[in-house]
Amino acid sequence: MGALKINHAAVWLNIILLHVLGFLWYGPLFGEIWMELEGISMAALEADPPGALTWITNFIASAFPVYVLAWLFVKLDISSWMDGAKYAFIIAFSFNFLSVMTSDLFAMEPYSLSWITGGFSLFGLTLSGIILGAWTKRESE
Repeated sequence: MGALKINHAAVWLNIILLHVLGFLWYGPLFGEIWMELEGISMAALEADPPGALTWITNFIASAFPVYVLAWLFVKLDISSWMDGAKYAFIIAFSFNFLSVMTSDLFAMEPYSLSWITGGFSLFGLTLSGIILGAWTKRESE
């Protein structure tokens, strides 16, 4: 069996799932409380919806970390969903969740806002790690 290589289909599935998760996370699951904590009203959002730059940035911010995670998994030879979940969780917690938490605390943002925004990245990247770890591809494939 050959060495691991990036499974682009798994990466693109994760990018799509992150957008679905974002819709659910900032919609039906935590949308109302998130908007309240951010001081955003539905009327203001409808009057000035996010433009193309917001969606382009959102796409890049979803695609780049998943590709980096996939690259890292190849380097670390991660080829199980459990190892994928473990490493993705550790990475997301260390480099994203704690940064969001610290930044929000110094900015005097509500603590619950940090859990919503940081929690999205933590959950989303851990889910990505599960899929990338489980759906591997070898050089011979």
